[in-house]
Amino acid sequence: MPDPTSQTPPTPAPDAKDWTWVIEQPCPDCGFAGALIAPGEFAIRIAAATAPWQEVLRRSDVRDRPAPTTWSPLEYSCHVRDVCRIFDERTRLMLTEIDPGFANWDQDATALEERYWEQDPAQVAADLATAATQLSRTYAAVPADAWGRTGRRSNGSVFTVTTLGRYLLHDLVHHLWDVGAAPLAREK
Repeated sequence: MPDPTSQTPPTPAPDAKDWTWVIEQPCPDCGFAGALIAPGEFAIRIAAATAPWQEVLRRSDVRDRPAPTTWSPLEYSCHVRDVCRIFDERTRLMLTEIDPGFANWDQDATALEERYWEQDPAQVAADLATAATQLSRTYAAVPADAWGRTGRRSNGSVFTVTTLGRYLLHDLVHHLWDVGAAPLAREK
């Protein structure tokens, strides 16, 4: 249960970088190469990229920030849980509506509002597992003729179900890299 008397840690600088380039180009940091991943592999890769968070959340230093303005493994875990929820919602919208617009999601505001640094690691582990399983099931159920369906982010970026899946997978893999978790094999 969050402690309402605890102090808010320093806020990391907002990440204003447009990460959509990872859909087509390998990430030089984490090694993810989304363009090489077939849509039919997304469900299993979501499961593989979210499973290591269970171990991360059992670390004795899960609440420790490596630097004052860098999230702790717990905070990254909360973010990954929420990424799974948001991307499941967005993918479902794309599968049921014509070119939907996605509600804006301010991940930094969410981290503060939800007080990520105070959350219970065991509860986060359970919630992340549930959200990741649901997201994986959503991608496993995408009909063959639906991978090209589109949706739009609030900044105007257009995604297909395929490119949204690649973007999502990069986020999941990159955050494992951020916390020093055993990375998935680099894509060749």
